[in-house]
Parts: sequence; structure tokens; C-alpha cells
Amino acid sequence: MLKKILIFLFLVLIAVYLGIAVTALNGKPVEQTCANMELVINDSIDHGFITKREVLRVLNSKKLSPIGKKMKDINTRQLEDELKQHPLVGNAECYRTSSGAIGIEITQRLPILRVMAANGENYYIDDMAHTMPIPNSAANVAIVTGHVDKAFATKELYELGMFLQKNPLWLAQIQQINVTPTKELELIPHVGNHVIFLGKPGDYEDKFDRLKTFYKKGLNEVGWNKYSRISLEFSNQIICTKKEK
Repeated sequence: MLKKILIFLFLVLIAVYLGIAVTALNGKPVEQTCANMELVINDSIDHGFITKREVLRVLNSKKLSPIGKKMKDINTRQLEDELKQHPLVGNAECYRTSSGAIGIEITQRLPILRVMAANGENYYIDDMAHTMPIPNSAANVAIVTGHVDKAFATKELYELGMFLQKNPLWLAQIQQINVTPTKELELIPHVGNHVIFLGKPGDYEDKFDRLKTFYKKGLNEVGWNKYSRISLEFSNQIICTKKEK
């Protein structure tokens, strides 16, 4: 009986100790002063759109910098909301760390196409089908030219841009997309001195599959500079125009 009582008291003491320890651990950071920001910017190797200096500028401009403030006075949700309003930020997560710092994780917006339209507009289309401004550093994506408006760019061209993103071969091969006055698509490749005519937007899987087959079985044999135009407009056929001598 005595043994059971001792075991019970021991378990009670352990529970009390753990309760006090957890309370102290959770309460300590709140009373601390924030001395640092631990900033992580995702995709910074591929895209240098957002820098730590820019994050600090945004927070300082709104008097939201957490450095020097008590942890209990820092509103991490407010920090997130402010950073998300930046035109080059896709997402922001802010949190307190056990070391007395504020952690900030930034996800940059991912451009998939750059539009340089005939009407003078100049912007990127991102992977969420939204327009985004041109940052200081350029992204290595295909350039869209010609008769394109934002509605066409964020729908039909967005679908083509996402297709290219998912297919490394075509992402590397296509350098320019030109939109004709009738909203048909012409592609300028990196390799080969020819124009690839897609016709109306859509059916990209079928059109590019035919083009891939033609590249392998046709151009590899006759030469990459034999034709000036390769049309994939109509199903089940490829129409080529020879260069004039």
C-alpha cells in the first residue's frame, strides 16, 4: 500500500514539474525583446526578386519592424498581411522562435511568361494566372509580343506558359510567343531558323507531340534550317514551308 502511495506522489510531482517547465518555456519568449529576424526567402537562387533589405524597407515604412520590441507586442499576423501586399511576394509566414527572434519565410511569385505587348504594356504572368510587375532582376522565361491584352494573357497564354513550365524540353526551346491580330500564336525557337505556327490557342499536348516527332524524324534528317515555317494548326498533319533560295 505504501509503495503505491509513493508511486502516486512521484507521478504527481513529475506532472507538476512538467507543468511548471512548460509554462516557463512558453512564457519566456513573450517577455523577451526581439533582437533579430530570421529571414528565409524561398527560390532565391533562381529568382532574386525579394531581398532582406527590401523586407526591412517594407516593415520599416509601416513602423512594423519587430527588432527591439517585446515579443508580446509583436503581431505576426499583421506582419504577414503587410508583406503579402508586396507585388512580388506570393506568400509570407511569420512566427516567434524559442531564441527570441521573429522568423519570416517569404515565397516569391513565380513568373512563367513576360509580356511585351504592341500596346506598350510590359509585365509578367505568374503561375497563379496573375499579372506581376517587372522586378529589378529578369526571369528566364519566354517573351510574349504582338496583339495581346491582359485578359488573353492571363487565360489562353497562361495555359501555354504552364504547359511550357511542365515540359523542360519546350521550356528550353521556346524563346518568343507572338500573338497575331487574329489571336493566333507563332513561336520562335532557340534552335532552328523557323517559325512554329500553332494557330488558335489550345490542344498543346497534341501540337507539341507532333512537333517533337517531326523534330526527331524530319529536321534531324533534312536539317534544321530547311523550312521557314512549320504549321501545327490542323490536327493529324504538319505543313512546312521551304525557305526561298
